[in-house]
Order: sequence, then structure tokens, then C-alpha cells
Amino acid sequence: MRIGELARQAGTTTRTLRYYEARGLLPARRAENGYRRYDEEDLRLLHQIRLLQDFGFELEETRPFVDCLRAGHSSGDACPASLDVYRRKLAELDAVIGRLGQVREQMSAQLARAELEASAATPPAPRCELTQAAPKGHTRGADDGADE
Repeated sequence: MRIGELARQAGTTTRTLRYYEARGLLPARRAENGYRRYDEEDLRLLHQIRLLQDFGFELEETRPFVDCLRAGHSSGDACPASLDVYRRKLAELDAVIGRLGQVREQMSAQLARAELEASAATPPAPRCELTQAAPKGHTRGADDGADE
């Protein structure tokens, strides 16, 4: 297949494919007419790269997985180098999750302090004179406050 068809099937652009080729992640095979040519194996490589990038992997971190597929393995994560990348990425995620837990605790404590300070600093609501109860034995009427 040609580059445009591969790009459509992989859900990417021809520009991206050329970039992957320049980085050595996608083979640069040419037909006799000079056009780039690709096959189903190249589509597998692209799916592996895209999946890993969806996980947050940098492009260079996908290389061991691509190399593993190129070596003939049925899966890009069947090689020791790929497993090392997974371990490293999981350690990074654990560190980020730990840090986010600390930030959440600090923010929760700060919110509690701020709410406490805000409630102590809030003055009581003003009393509305129209809703105050009238003195005993006196009813409010249309004449209240008029000269007698």
C-alpha cells in the first residue's frame, strides 16, 4: 500500500508517517517507481506506536516495542527491553500518583482552614425590619406610624 492508504488505515497523517520514517521507526521501502510502499506489518507497527502514545509514552520510548515486532515477535511487549520500558513508566506513574495524593491532602487541609476562617469572619446576617415581630398587643396595620 502507498503512504496515503497507510495513513488512512492508521488514523494519522502522511506527514507523521514521514516523521516516523525519518526517526527510524517505520521502514523506508520504495517501489520501483520511487513511491513509498508499506504492508500490513507496517500497519501493526503504527498501531503499537499509537497505542503507546495514547498511554503517554514519548515517541522514542516506543522504539523497543517496534524493534520487538520487527524481530518477529507476535507482540511488541514480548521483549525484555519493552518490559523495562513498562516498568520505568509504571514507576513514573506511581511517583506522579504519590505526589498528587500529597497535593490533594495539602489542598484539602488548606480548604478546611479557609472555610473555618471564612465562617468565623462572616458577620451575622442583618435583621430585616419588615420581618420583625410586632410588640405584644399591637398589630401592624396601614395606620402604623401615622400621626394620632
